[in-house]
Amino acid sequence: MTDPVTDPVTDPVTDPGTAPVRVLLVDDQALVRAGFRALLDSDPGLEVVGEAADGDEAVARAVETRPDVVLMDVQMPRADGLDATARITADPRLGGTRVIVLTTFEHDEYVFGALRAGASGFLLKDLEPQALIDAVRLVHEGQALLAPRVTRRLIEAYVGSPASVPAPPPADGRVAGLTPREREILVLVGSGMSNHEIATHLVLSPLTAKTHVSRILTKLGARDRAQLVVLAYEAGLVGGGRPD
Repeated sequence: MTDPVTDPVTDPVTDPGTAPVRVLLVDDQALVRAGFRALLDSDPGLEVVGEAADGDEAVARAVETRPDVVLMDVQMPRADGLDATARITADPRLGGTRVIVLTTFEHDEYVFGALRAGASGFLLKDLEPQALIDAVRLVHEGQALLAPRVTRRLIEAYVGSPASVPAPPPADGRVAGLTPREREILVLVGSGMSNHEIATHLVLSPLTAKTHVSRILTKLGARDRAQLVVLAYEAGLVGGGRPD
């Protein structure tokens, strides 16, 4: 299986002096949680700070432990993973927490729900161990992440399928405050380009491209690139293939 695509400009660099990424594990199966814990604890740059077996417990544990990243199962008793994700991403106390939705199912409605709930990533549980470790790091760094088999058609369908999800809020007003260059870069982010690809496409330095993306995130109040991708579709800025 193809590992998640990384952005060479913003890939995290391991630094023994930095604090480990704090991870909360949420799954109703104890054996699955134990496997994830063993895998993540084997990496000195990651630290499992708690576990939860359902959505309600996940929210409570997130508030208690303030993790950097939550690995969230979808189908669980009581509150499911999508409900818990929405509650976590909406909680002002957890503004620094990112959620990766993990599932054994590849149904469109789960991807739609995860994006709508504010998840920063969606992955299938059959990914390789190192790919999961990389995913946690990438999402912690603010990057969007979708499973290799979850393609652009899902986001396009998500934005254009009122039967699957509630109608999105108008986005045109939010992007109106962007400069022409920032709108151009938002289109490229929405088309799936990394910072490095944006820099090459616009003949900019990688640092300049990264700075533009950071400013767009701030202006639009977006948590990460996943929200920028969805917002670009909702605003009608992106609807086809990648720019030539």
